[in-house]
Order: sequence, then structure tokens, then C-alpha cells
Amino acid sequence: MSQRIGTALRRPAWMLAALLMAGTPAAALEAVTFDLRGGSEDLQQAVRDASGLLAAEAEGSENAQDLLVTARGEYARLLGALYALGHYSAVIEVQVDGREAAAIPPLDAPSRIDRIVVTVDPGPQFLFDRAAAAPLAQGTELPAGYAAGQPAQSGLIRDAAEAAVDGWRNVGHAKARVSGQDLIADHPKARLSADLTLAAGPRLRFGPLQVEGAERMDLRRLKRIAGLPEGETYDPEELEDAANRLRRSGVFRSVTLVEDETVTAPDILGITAQVVEEKTRRYSYGLEIASSEGAKISGYWLHRNLLRGGERLRVDAEIAQIGAKDSGADYVLGVTIDRPATLTRDTTATFRFRIGQENEADFDRNFGEIGLGFTQYVSDSLTYRAGIDFQYSQVTDAAGRTKFQTLGLPVGVNWDRRDSTTDAKRGFYVDAELRPFLGFGSTDSGLRSTVDARGYYSFGADDRITLAGRMQLGGVFGTSLQGTPRDLLFYSGGGGTVRGQPYQSLGVNVLEGGTLRTGGTTFAAISAEVRAKLTERIGVVGFVDAGFIGADGSGVSDSHAGAGLGLRYDTGFGPIRLDVAAPVSGDTGDGVQVYIGIGQAF
Repeated sequence: MSQRIGTALRRPAWMLAALLMAGTPAAALEAVTFDLRGGSEDLQQAVRDASGLLAAEAEGSENAQDLLVTARGEYARLLGALYALGHYSAVIEVQVDGREAAAIPPLDAPSRIDRIVVTVDPGPQFLFDRAAAAPLAQGTELPAGYAAGQPAQSGLIRDAAEAAVDGWRNVGHAKARVSGQDLIADHPKARLSADLTLAAGPRLRFGPLQVEGAERMDLRRLKRIAGLPEGETYDPEELEDAANRLRRSGVFRSVTLVEDETVTAPDILGITAQVVEEKTRRYSYGLEIASSEGAKISGYWLHRNLLRGGERLRVDAEIAQIGAKDSGADYVLGVTIDRPATLTRDTTATFRFRIGQENEADFDRNFGEIGLGFTQYVSDSLTYRAGIDFQYSQVTDAAGRTKFQTLGLPVGVNWDRRDSTTDAKRGFYVDAELRPFLGFGSTDSGLRSTVDARGYYSFGADDRITLAGRMQLGGVFGTSLQGTPRDLLFYSGGGGTVRGQPYQSLGVNVLEGGTLRTGGTTFAAISAEVRAKLTERIGVVGFVDAGFIGADGSGVSDSHAGAGLGLRYDTGFGPIRLDVAAPVSGDTGDGVQVYIGIGQAF
């Protein structure tokens, strides 16, 4: 025994301590007593939320060394929470089995900790005796709470400093900074005096954009896409817009615009774009299943940076209505080429070409489309679009074979303020389009309009309940039913309009003495959902949909509705959707319909 001890003592002290702790069985912490003496409910909650010891207790921490480290760090965590709410004379005690944690050396940790007592006396809440920042740029707005007589929360001081610096940066002084801060606490009076001094620095202009990390991208095109206004007065919004344009191109995995540390005489601020390029090729595929519509298989192949100028080539293919009850399969093949920074730095040009075949219950249609469009990005959420397209289709139905040819000039707007495109909880989405078209041959000329509006509102703990609504409107004006291409008319029924009713089951029967069914010239649909999350992954949905179809000028109209329940499983990139619905009004359906897909129904 003595020989073993002698050998151990010749080892370094830290190794001996480690061996002793490793050989000592860990004991569970019996309790953490948290005594907060006074303060508002907000203060009570903030301090408890900041406590690392309460978190360790909740996790069942048992290691004495870890608990001591957490206890020693408790002072700073609690003090930060107290300062944030304006309490600057707090007294904090952290007793580890009767010893103050701060007095226990880290390398002298007890082998067992049974009880930890935290006592916090927050003291009075301090008020601002003075809250100043100078000099300020014209138009700078400091936080409303940063004023004499208001609670002296530390976060307000930080926010005031940031607002003062941003005020100067917004008018071109990129190197503005807080050059001094004078904070004086009067403890007897519970008052805090805060004086911030700003150094604006010179007014600067954007220098040439430098680039790091571009491997395949043409530098001239990269700079054009960024659109940074060289030689103009520095503006942080312009800097953020340039970064967003590069991200929006889809060519880059990451984009960071870095300001030079020093100014180039006399007033030039250099900017460096640090980029990491995405892989040039990508493919994706999807599957949706509905009991009446059958299965739909879709996929695309994407080539980023096709000509080294940010161009994106995308080839889409889709086979739909596989195994549908009342129709054959549909086939679509499309090619799209997008080119950012065309005409202006915020304009994307799009060339598209599509061919396909539709085999519906009442008609067969072969079609081809070609078009050129331009999308103007006003902001991250608002875009305008305009273009020109030519569409050709050949329709075979009970009346025979008809050719339709139109030259269209579509214009539209998209306003998307949702917090998520696949599982929105808040915000709204509006897409509206007007498409005047000129018909050739037996095809009439007219105007087609559509509106798709959606809204979302969530409430409850962690926003677990979401109310979602959707309204769709459409109309074709100035044409007859016979002279309107079938793809410009409207139908209702199916997963995109009224669940519980068969796909495109609602149209109008007015042609050939009322025996030939076709789409309508007016359309409206409304959907409402209540979404509830049962767990972090699983949710349920209750929904009701209704649709209306009419033929303008004929007096013919009809409607139907459906309702049902759904199940959602959150995969992380979007929920898997299972909806089961049945008709509740109308005569177009008489059985249960099932829908499976990825993402919410809208």
C-alpha cells in the first residue's frame, strides 16, 4: 500500500486531483434553492431564466466539478439579467454546501455537492437621471426609453449607442463610432447618468468592389449583379441590397460584403465581396397522391451559372393524374433560363418554353408555350413582372377538334410577407395578374385576371395554433366560351381548390345544347384551416373549402364545398401533408378524397 501511495505522490498535483475525482463516485445534487427577494414578475422570470444552476438542476447534472464551474459563473449571468432591467445595486450570494462559490478555488472542487442556495437581493430599480448622446446626425431617433426619468435598463444604453452610430452611417459616415461613455451611478438616489460621445468620422464614398472566392463566376457580371454604386455616398442599405442581389442569383452558397478597415484618401471606402459558390448542378423530385386525381411525379434539373454570368438553366418534367379515376395521364416538359441584372440591377429576365399533353375527362389537349418575361425586385417581399408569350393548343372534345392561338401580355405583382413558404404561421401572401391576349383564327381576344390571397395568424404557447385562410378569384372578359382556350377557363375541385370534391369536377354545361362540359369564365374559391401542433413534429388540421364557377353572360353558375381533417409531420424542410376530405354541398362528388404531399395545402 505504502509503495502505491509513494508512486502516486511523485505524479504532478493536477494528475493526482484528476485521479482522485475520477475515482470518486458522483453524487446527485439534492436541490437548488433560489431565493429572489422582491422585484416584479418580469424581474423574477428574467433572473430565473438566466440562472445556469436552475438549468443544471432541470437537466439532472451530477458532476461536482461541472456544478462548481456553473456556480462560479452564476454571478455574471444573474448580474447581466439584473442590469438589463435597471438594477445596479444587487447583492448576490451563491452558497455551495455553506461556502461561497466565488471563494472555492476551481482546482479544489468538492467531490460531492448536496445543496446550493442562491440568494438575490435585486435592490431598487435605477432611473435615468440623464440620458444623452452627442453629436447626433440629423434625423437620428434614439430609443424612447432612453430618457430622464425612465428605467435605466442597460439594453437601452446599448440600443442608444447603436442608434446614434447608425444615424451617422445612414448619412455616409461609415466609420462612425462611440468614442466615449460616461456612466455614473448614484446608489443612494438610485439614479444613473449616461453620456455617450460620438465620433462621426468623414463622409465616405463607395470604392471599387473587390471580390474573393469567385471561381467560375465572371467578375464583371458579378459586379453588375451586385450593383454597388461606385463613387456614390456610402449607404448601408445599398450595401445590404448588393449582398441580397448576389444571394438572390442562386449562384452563391454564402455572401458577405466587408468594409475596408482604413479609408483610401481622400474619402473612398473599399468593399470586398467574400463569396462561396454553390455547386453548379442540382436536381430535385417530388411526389403527390390524391385518391381522385391519382399520383403526380415531378422533378427538375438545374444548372447554375450556365454562361458564367449567373444564368440559371432549369429543365422541369411532370407526369400527373397517374391512375386518376376519370382521366388519363398528363405530361409536361419545360425549359426556363433566368438571367439576373438584365436591363437594371434589380431586373431578372426569364425565357421559358413548355410543351405538354393533357388528357382530361372531357377533353384532350396538346399545347406549346414560349415566352419572355421580366421580374422587377422592389424588395425582398415585393416584385412586379411583365412579359410577352405565345400559346398554341389543340383541343379534342365532343364537339371535335379546335385550334387556339393567343399572343399575351401578362403583367402581375407578388407580395409575400409570410414567415415561411412551406409552413407559414404569420403574415400574408398576394399574387395578382392581368393578361390581355390577342386571339388568332377562331380564338377570341380578351382579358384574363386572377388573384390569390392568403393570410396567417398564430396564437397560444409557442404559436401552436394557426388560423389560415385563402381566397382565389378569376375571370375571363370579352370572349365567348367557344372562343376561349380551355387552359384560360376555370374549374373547381381537387387539392388546389376544393378538397373533398373530385379534380376539376365543377365546370359549366352550356355548349352544344348543354351537353358539352367546359370551364367557366368566372371563378371564386375560399379555404379556411385551423392548424394545431400536438408535438414539435406532429400537427393536426381541420379545414373547409368552397368553390364557385360561372359563365359570364349565360346565367349559368354552380358551387360546391368540402371539409375534412388532416395530419402533418414536420420533416425540417417542410411538413408531410395527409388530408382526408368529403363533400358537404354540391352534386359533383359523393365519396371521401385523400391527398398526400409535402408542404401545407396553402
